[in-house]
Amino acid sequence: MKKVMMAVIGVAGMVGVSAHAQSVAQNSLSLTQANALASAAVQACMAKNYQVSVTVVDRAGVVKAVQRTDNAGPHTLKASEMKAFTALSTKNASGKVMESAQSNAGAQNLRDIPGLLLLAGGLPVKEGDDVIGAIGIGGAPGGHLDEACAQQAIDSLKKS
Repeated sequence: MKKVMMAVIGVAGMVGVSAHAQSVAQNSLSLTQANALASAAVQACMAKNYQVSVTVVDRAGVVKAVQRTDNAGPHTLKASEMKAFTALSTKNASGKVMESAQSNAGAQNLRDIPGLLLLAGGLPVKEGDDVIGAIGIGGAPGGHLDEACAQQAIDSLKKS
């Protein structure tokens, strides 16, 4: 019995060591980057007179920054968050996810996943090939216009 207990303790110790050896270091969007993205997106949209909400999430889908213009509709806030989450979760533009769901019978159930919004306006934010966060915009007169503002904000972050 004593040998069995020692074997169990030995195996438990090895599991603890191997779990520690498997930890992963990942980059994520910083608060500074999130705030810069949100501000750049609002500026891009306001330059076109679009009243929008902007949400930026980190790689875990946690909201890092939110901005809403003075006259944006109340629905735009949740829409922007869901577009950002969709882009992050799928590592793809939310508009492309929408197109896939419309044209591919196997992807149509994506619309039923809680938290996803299949409308254009959400883009993943990448560092190299890694998705480190996402931005979502709601409120422009068309998702493609939300997406254009988001892309402009991402491009401005890359320049700085």
